Amino acid sequence: MTHSRLPVLGSLRLLTLAATLMFSLAHADEYADVSQLVRTGKLTEALSKADQYLATKPRDPQMRFLKGVIQRDSGKTTDAISTFTRLTEDFPELPEPYNNLAVLYAGQSQFDKARTALEMAIRTNPSYATAHENLGDVYAKLASQAYNKALQLDSSNAGVPPKLALIRELFSPTGAKGQRPVPAAVAAPAAPTPVATKPAPTLPGPAVAKAPVVATPAPTPVPVVAATAASSAAVVAPVAASATPAAAVPVTSSTNQSKDAEAAVHAWAKAWAARDVKAYLASYGKDFNPPGSMSRSTWEEERRLRISSKSKISIKLENLTVTASGNTAVAKFRQDYKANGLAVSSRKTLDLVKNGDRWQIVKESTGT
Repeated sequence: MTHSRLPVLGSLRLLTLAATLMFSLAHADEYADVSQLVRTGKLTEALSKADQYLATKPRDPQMRFLKGVIQRDSGKTTDAISTFTRLTEDFPELPEPYNNLAVLYAGQSQFDKARTALEMAIRTNPSYATAHENLGDVYAKLASQAYNKALQLDSSNAGVPPKLALIRELFSPTGAKGQRPVPAAVAAPAAPTPVATKPAPTLPGPAVAKAPVVATPAPTPVPVVAATAASSAAVVAPVAASATPAAAVPVTSSTNQSKDAEAAVHAWAKAWAARDVKAYLASYGKDFNPPGSMSRSTWEEERRLRISSKSKISIKLENLTVTASGNTAVAKFRQDYKANGLAVSSRKTLDLVKNGDRWQIVKESTGT
């Protein structure tokens, strides 16, 4: 999807697969079949098969998301906007439909609507990096429009042209930022968890805070230490026969630290699943700042309302690895979230700091 009027829009990232939504084993074949048809360019057949599936399961978010992608790839922008809009109404926890709405609005030069949609995506998931980056691109277009208007009103303003040139340079294909390739089609999912075809992060559980939403860039990979490795408790200095015995010098084991941090992560997930809001919020340290412009108090209130509104929550952590170094630790895992019929699977990273004898979360990001 290219936009000749402004190169920046070519970099907006539209998710071409329901990457945040966990394919159930019962329906994985249907999703795979539709995805395969899209990948091979058989969009009419793909849309027909999607409609056939939705005739019996009209609320299925995965297939509805995929239908919106098919409509977009078929050039049916109005229909795609309608599909993604209804998804945001029925599943406001999901930031991805907001993101795709924003890209579609931007393609129509409706940048105010695109900005609003992206702000909703980030509000839903403050750690949704794709939405943050897309919002920056939209702001760049709005800035370009404002600078052009300023030149129309005062062509002698020498300060505006360099700003316009900077924006064009940053977002041109050969500029400092570079331009991401435009996605072509949907890839078939491998295993029950779907795979996105572009460099987009897998998406978080509801209201995490790329989240969604940062936008935080993916951190530099850190070697992980398996939390189940054997531990050593202390090192004792050797004693010479003729010398005064040396005192035992305790050394903190990184493995023990990893195990303690791992236990804190499990306690966080357990509190979330139990809808124990007090224990859940206590898992976050005083230095934790929600990404985006949301204040800590606003974030806590939103999390409190969102968690307590669910009748049942299931949190499953898979492939959990923890790396500890001194009083800091990094936990990486895949999180499977289920609540009130909604299933979401995403990669997540938690940065933790040890405060006293407690490990607490100071940063939370998705898709890394």
